[in-house]
Amino acid sequence: MNKPPLTLYLAAPRGFCAGVDRAIKIVELALEKWGAPVFVRHEIVHNKFVVDDLRKKGAIFVEELDECPDDRPVIFSAHGVPKSIPLKAKERSMVYVDATCPLVSKVHIEAERHHQNGLQMIMIGHEGHPETLGTMGQLPDGEVLLVETVEDVKNIKPRDVNKLAYITQTTLSVDDTKCIVEELKKRFKNIIGPHKEDICYATTNRQKAVKEIAPNIDALLVIGSPNSSNSRRLVEVGKFSGCKYSQLVQRAVDIDWRSLEGIKSVGITAGASAPEVLINEVIDAFTERYQVKKEVIETAIENVSFKVPRILREQKV
Repeated sequence: MNKPPLTLYLAAPRGFCAGVDRAIKIVELALEKWGAPVFVRHEIVHNKFVVDDLRKKGAIFVEELDECPDDRPVIFSAHGVPKSIPLKAKERSMVYVDATCPLVSKVHIEAERHHQNGLQMIMIGHEGHPETLGTMGQLPDGEVLLVETVEDVKNIKPRDVNKLAYITQTTLSVDDTKCIVEELKKRFKNIIGPHKEDICYATTNRQKAVKEIAPNIDALLVIGSPNSSNSRRLVEVGKFSGCKYSQLVQRAVDIDWRSLEGIKSVGITAGASAPEVLINEVIDAFTERYQVKKEVIETAIENVSFKVPRILREQKV
């Protein structure tokens, strides 16, 4: 049977970022150092395949610190945690490792600094997302106002319009955030912004690559989990940039082949917490059905890496 021709446009960069790579390594090194089980508060990163793999190796994922015993190590996820969580771990004399992405920690430090200078924070983020909860939890209640939309900016009531600063979740849509920031600056003339943009390099780079390929493809598949904010943003960016059929898939088995009948070109990218093995699985699935021609569209080169915490670099016990 003759396979129909298809061009696969592979976005680059795609998949794992340095913060995700570091977080996974932290869990693996903790298991190596202390043996199983090691407890992880919240999913270490938002990807089912990664979480299931670490679970097989001996990681136990919980939502709250109360579910962890005192005598086993606990790891805090890459999304960050409220300040109260490490304090509770210290009170219980627990061994804990903070896997918060350094770029999220940067936002925490910004918020703390502005608070010390007497400013109330406005955070652009998604309500209920672990990163937002962790960042807002760095300061006392009422010191961080959350906005998700331009409309939210119009309705918030800060304590003093002249004593404000804003921060953002690191995994947002660059374009959507820009509109919200413009509205903040329009309404609050003296608001202070980050020294350097809070949206992380990996989120920005992956969105930029999607913008490059979206106008030239019939369909875009974003490999990632439904609870991954940066993956969902890639789907939105694809649609906004000209590719109406823009879908999130966790694995090759999730591809809706009937919807792709008659297409000539497909773009493939992956959220920052999706491993390359899943990307290759999707490419292989297309290769089975089509005569595939691959084109890599590279819009940035990433060479960022982050060290693991010192406790895991020390000699094993």
